[in-house]
Amino acid sequence: MSAADISATPEWIAADWGTTHLRLWAMRGQNVLSKRSCDQGMGRLSPAQFGPVLEAEIAQWGADWAGIPVVACGMVGSRQGWSEAPYHPTPTDPRAHLIRVPDHAPRPVYIACGIRQDDPPDVMRGEETQIAGLLAQTPEFDGVVCLPGTHTKWVRLRAGRIERFQSCMTGELFELISQQSVLRHTLDLQGSDLSAFDAACAEALGDPARAYGGLFALRAAALLNGLDPISAASRLSGLLIGWELAATRDLWSGQTAALIGTAKLAALYARALGANGVQTQDYPAEPTTLAGLHAAWKTIGACP
Repeated sequence: MSAADISATPEWIAADWGTTHLRLWAMRGQNVLSKRSCDQGMGRLSPAQFGPVLEAEIAQWGADWAGIPVVACGMVGSRQGWSEAPYHPTPTDPRAHLIRVPDHAPRPVYIACGIRQDDPPDVMRGEETQIAGLLAQTPEFDGVVCLPGTHTKWVRLRAGRIERFQSCMTGELFELISQQSVLRHTLDLQGSDLSAFDAACAEALGDPARAYGGLFALRAAALLNGLDPISAASRLSGLLIGWELAATRDLWSGQTAALIGTAKLAALYARALGANGVQTQDYPAEPTTLAGLHAAWKTIGACP
């Protein structure tokens, strides 16, 4: 957390309210005056608790900012969140949809709506704001957007609209396998072996069915051949990302790809895509999220 820049009063407050954390930025236009975070995510709160938590966090800045609007994205708008912000169907402009939280007296609070795809069924919530941030920075972008994370999203973007997308549970699978499966005894997640990652990714993309047997082979190779735990973890990452690329090939093949995410994870996806002839451009997560929230803030006069 950080103290507020008391020399300037914010015009609005940006909020990224996910399952595990609330992140707040005091904003003047596109400029960050101060930021803070806490672990009061959607997963820990009942709907009635969101308002008090928000006001308590804003009060920690120690300034009288009553009435300053909040623009939020993320799981705060889910069915289990503060106020459900309905999914809008594809194709759609990710910059166009907000709802106002009813009956919150201290200030207006707006939440970005998620996006849904009916066939095949898929949903996103939070990523649409990051895509809006990409468009705010690069309005002419035409290609695929990859948002690596717990549930990685691959999004086809054309003429400022989300045409279709696909979610992959790669991050969640990596966490489950590395922490709860028998492979937890075999892996060291604190380092990296990029050559092992490259080889496993190529195997999984080239022959997904055959590479499936490579999962337990990590355990066997550790027992029989002394496979290095760092190399084993990198191979696991490569196998999972390689399978993901195989599943989404029709979205990224022959396209320009934008990557929105943390530096470490985005670098792995850039490496895997680059090995398959795809040029990538990085959009760091925090500034891209703020650009999307800023674009939403500029529209709040039209919100219901």
